[in-house]
Amino acid sequence: MKVKILLACVIVVLAACNKDKFTTEPQIKYKSLSPNICSSTVLNPQSPQIPRLTISVTDSEGDLGITGSDTARIYIRNLLTNSIDSFDFPDLNATSKPNFKGDVEVNLFNALECRSSGPPRPRTDTTYFEVYIKDFEGNKSNVIKTDDPLFYICE
Repeated sequence: MKVKILLACVIVVLAACNKDKFTTEPQIKYKSLSPNICSSTVLNPQSPQIPRLTISVTDSEGDLGITGSDTARIYIRNLLTNSIDSFDFPDLNATSKPNFKGDVEVNLFNALECRSSGPPRPRTDTTYFEVYIKDFEGNKSNVIKTDDPLFYICE
């Protein structure tokens, strides 16, 4: 009897581990934010000093990226200033397919801003971001929050 219960438990655990990770709604997970310190004096969006957010994405249809008139979007809310910005998804034509899984890097240049109130400048604002995506069909992913803070030096 104990062997049957143990066997049943093992089967349930294995079945749970193999559950389908690809859903119609895209699923995202936070991977990294690097570098996690930046100054408001950096004005070049392509500078290596601008933070990049990396997320892991899965989607069962793979309807992400840019194709003709369709564009998937990445939405980012700066939790310090409460401002929301959206970005076109990178072009994934060569890699987007059913049961898509991949990492996406987002340049946060346009999502950075200093608070309008607070201590006098120079000062360092600490912020986190909320992130979600929408695919071609408008399916919204889960909403995640960055695990690591961004230290933004307002000068």
